Amino acid sequence: MITVLRILTVLLVTVTCSLGYAEQKAGEKAKVLFIGKQPDHPFGTHMYLHTGQMLQKCLAKHPGVETIVSDGWPTEKRVLEGVRVIVVYTTPAAELLLDGPHRDEVDALMKRGVGLLTIHWASSIFEKNLARLGPTWMGYLGGSWVSNVGLHTGKSPLKQLHPKHPICRGWKGYDIHDEYYLNPVIKEATPLLQVTAKEKPVVVGWAYERPRGGRAYATTLGHFYRNFQHEPFRKMIVNAILWCAELPVPVAGADVSLTAEELALPPKPQP
Repeated sequence: MITVLRILTVLLVTVTCSLGYAEQKAGEKAKVLFIGKQPDHPFGTHMYLHTGQMLQKCLAKHPGVETIVSDGWPTEKRVLEGVRVIVVYTTPAAELLLDGPHRDEVDALMKRGVGLLTIHWASSIFEKNLARLGPTWMGYLGGSWVSNVGLHTGKSPLKQLHPKHPICRGWKGYDIHDEYYLNPVIKEATPLLQVTAKEKPVVVGWAYERPRGGRAYATTLGHFYRNFQHEPFRKMIVNAILWCAELPVPVAGADVSLTAEELALPPKPQP
């Protein structure tokens, strides 16, 4: 009898600890890591860090999310602990992630199923590195733009190719003015967004579910900061962050409402 009671006690303690651990996990916040860099384009374009800080305000409206904005790849290991998705808005992210001393860290995160989201120029790889880095990069992102095979700036209808995808929730296609990257290479990813440039259809957003786990989304849009000031554009990006983090995307899309002050550009640096 004593032996049976001891066994039952051990089982009860084990189950209780397991439940407590599950509750703790359920209460944890999903960490979103934004990676930007210092300006390298005219003011009002490629506002890398400022855009990350603005999107950070949008995600603050979602209680289950924690955000960190980093200038370049984080140097402190603790920043990477518990990361659910990495959002990159920089120069070509293939080189940033795969050609630095942190390459092994990146690969471990991708193998762990961490999500990856790239904005505008970050959704690309330099042509000179395509053969060397391309296979790994395509495996992470499902596609890429090869920098700089072709550019076009102008106005176009922004078309949703899969309106029922969670990234397309809560917003509809509209006319957008941006810099478009022509001839993206899409492998196994699902094209989601399309514009017309030089009288040809151009995919400007794609979603990818990596076969071994983990989600990715890339958009080549985002040259002009004014597009991020447009609510449907922000909703598309934040929906994608939630989707890549494998978090629920609200039926009406993410709440991205911000004040004019929160959306404003920072003061222009003086020469």
